[in-house]
Amino acid sequence: MSRPRTRRPVPFARQALALQAAVLVVVVGLGFGLVGWLFDRELTEQYGRRALAVAHTLAADPAIAEAAAADDPGHALPARAEAARSASGALFVVITNREGIRLAHPDPRRLHEPVSTDPSEVLRGHDTINVERGTLGLSARGKTPLQDPDGRIVGEVSVGFKADQIRGYVLQQLGLAAVLAGCALLLGLGGSALLTRRLKRLTLGLEPHELAELVQEREAVLHGISEGVLAVDTGGRVSVCNDEAARLLGVRPVPGDPLAALSLPPALRSALADHESADNLITVAGDRVLVANYREVRRDGRDLGGVLTLRDRTDLENVTRELDSVRTLSTALRAQRHEFANRLHVLNGLLQNGHRSEALEFLHAVSDVLPLADAAVDDPYLQAFVAAKTAEAAEKDVRLALADTSWVGARVTAPVEVTTVLGILVDNALEAARMGARRPAWVDLALLEDGGTLHISVVDSGDGVPAELGDRIFTAGVSTRDGDGRGLGLALARQAARRLGGDVRLACAAGEGHGAVLEARLPGALHPAPVGVP
Repeated sequence: MSRPRTRRPVPFARQALALQAAVLVVVVGLGFGLVGWLFDRELTEQYGRRALAVAHTLAADPAIAEAAAADDPGHALPARAEAARSASGALFVVITNREGIRLAHPDPRRLHEPVSTDPSEVLRGHDTINVERGTLGLSARGKTPLQDPDGRIVGEVSVGFKADQIRGYVLQQLGLAAVLAGCALLLGLGGSALLTRRLKRLTLGLEPHELAELVQEREAVLHGISEGVLAVDTGGRVSVCNDEAARLLGVRPVPGDPLAALSLPPALRSALADHESADNLITVAGDRVLVANYREVRRDGRDLGGVLTLRDRTDLENVTRELDSVRTLSTALRAQRHEFANRLHVLNGLLQNGHRSEALEFLHAVSDVLPLADAAVDDPYLQAFVAAKTAEAAEKDVRLALADTSWVGARVTAPVEVTTVLGILVDNALEAARMGARRPAWVDLALLEDGGTLHISVVDSGDGVPAELGDRIFTAGVSTRDGDGRGLGLALARQAARRLGGDVRLACAAGEGHGAVLEARLPGALHPAPVGVP
């Protein structure tokens, strides 16, 4: 048994076109009918006034009034009436006496008979204009009383124009109007068709129910995903921005806002302005690290704008920094383990060989000689960091030294932020020194406690920061060296410092005999030193 075939719904574009065509036909038809009725009415009144004017002309002739008063038409009265009818083109000219008896009529057989219509209104002295049917058919008539020289009413003059003559002229004019109305109707239908076609093109051929479903699905998807979505049109205006994108970017634009009015990171603004695909673009927005992707949107060869997707990498970046801190500590511990193992081996050999006095002297020597970092810095995080970075610098053929003015007698309370800032500044300095022209390459690190604030100063032997960059080196994506993934470290360092209420700044772009000098201030990063400790 075959399944019943379902009727496909009529497309909305065709429905709209059919509705517009029906409205146009009804409006043009009603307008045409109304114009025809008004034109027929006006033309009938004009013919009635014309008939009355002819009647007034005849009534003003004293000879006609005298003949009507004598009730003797003779031959002159019908002849005068026929001459007036022929000259005016009227259907008839009728003259009666006071009793309404015809004294002149186009049909001689009708003479001396009462008129077929009521003459009482006219015989009372009033002019009348109307459309009536008489012995000669339907006509537009004008009637006026006939008065003698003394002003007495002695009869009436009635003039009529054939209604078919009026109708013929009306139909002739309506035929011309019908042609114009038809042209207007065709023009309107053509405009409706073009409008419907444009509507279909603007809606990408989708039906209203499909558009409604698309909007509902879009809202569900946009607000249900964990990624931020920012869509722009071809004019550089925001068309879509979901809640996650507003949260990540720290802005809440409304559809129609220009991109120029939004506070976006330079890397994102550049990707949106260039209209070129971008993959895994890492940038910083506020206190968040974002990974962005940009794609152009096209349909049927038409440019519809672009879509920027954003993922929050802040937590991953924090975990990465914590891992770096742990790796730094483990590296330092391994270095110290080797150092202590060597000392224990020496001590063990002295004791096994019976050199007790030498072993005692060796213990005193080890106790008295401490690394500079251990003497100037009391915090284990900082000690481990300096030891690890010193070893790393040696591998890069760069000398890392802790400045003589360094002193930190308190413990670090924010190790993640401190190692993030310190690690980025030192890593950048080591790379700048290694790539610089000065030899030997070196980096000087200064750590200073000021109550609960940790001050950091890093200077290297590199070539410095170009003057045209200046403070822009703290902007995500800006770097003194080319390469993917660069230009993010200093932005993250400043972000971490500002989370503590501090900052990172470029104290000197380049100086005599040294490269750049970067300084950091980290309030609340240390437990204040006890009273009496310098």
